[in-house]
Amino acid sequence: MGDSNGITRKEALRHAMATLDSHGIPDAPLEAEILLMAVLGVDRERLYSRDDGVLSHQEARSYEALLYRRLKREPTAYILGFKEFYGLRFQISPQVLIPRPETELLVEKAIDFLSRHFSAGRDRPLVADVGTGCGAMAVTLAYCLPYLQVYATDISQAALEVATQNRLQHGLADRVRFLQGDLLAPVPEPVDLIVANLPYVKIADFAGLAPELSYEPRLALAAGPQGLDAIAALLAQASRKLRPKGAILLEIGQDQGTAVAEFARLYFHNAEIRIWQDLGGQNRVVEIDS
Repeated sequence: MGDSNGITRKEALRHAMATLDSHGIPDAPLEAEILLMAVLGVDRERLYSRDDGVLSHQEARSYEALLYRRLKREPTAYILGFKEFYGLRFQISPQVLIPRPETELLVEKAIDFLSRHFSAGRDRPLVADVGTGCGAMAVTLAYCLPYLQVYATDISQAALEVATQNRLQHGLADRVRFLQGDLLAPVPEPVDLIVANLPYVKIADFAGLAPELSYEPRLALAAGPQGLDAIAALLAQASRKLRPKGAILLEIGQDQGTAVAEFARLYFHNAEIRIWQDLGGQNRVVEIDS
């Protein structure tokens, strides 16, 4: 846009959409809108209700700066500093993985399991969220189920600092406890449900991923030659940290269902194992009912 004094919102959007699209940015119109809404501090309705409004010099320069960052393939969520997940807003930073829509299926299955097996007001089930990152799953589950207590672990202290901010933001300091350590090791007692969105990208596939992923912590994405190192390690620990009739819910890559089910049977011989598909029809969650 350059020194675009006098440019209207509509003109700025049109230019931004074309620029983002020409650089291969997915969903360029939506991205352009989101970034301009962030600059102006308005929602989409207010953005378009005054699309003939003229941007100030500072607004135009700020918008140009955000667009430049996006053209370098920095994820929009890092540019904004937050991400919506399951209807809640979470602060994020490059120290944590950006919450994905497909992980909402993991939350849905966890809520379904807990709602079927425990009664609000009578039971106080325990959940362990392993590799919590920004705390999205732990906080969302505690927010949706007021009778729940959650242990949430991560090996990264920087990630737990972000998660702590999100716990405080949603008023859950008394029901979500963050613990630093490897997988289930820091969890002090057996729990009723283990949920985990662990790294599951194969090392060989990492270089071919979208450029945006280079901004995210590799520790939270890649997990050995088959992408299963972290999941296998968790399952090896899980029998000691799971109460009778407990369950494990794991997010997986689309081609990993059979392999994860085989790992699960090594440690849970009589478990009922289900593989759930996401909205795109891809295998996404493995449920292990012990």
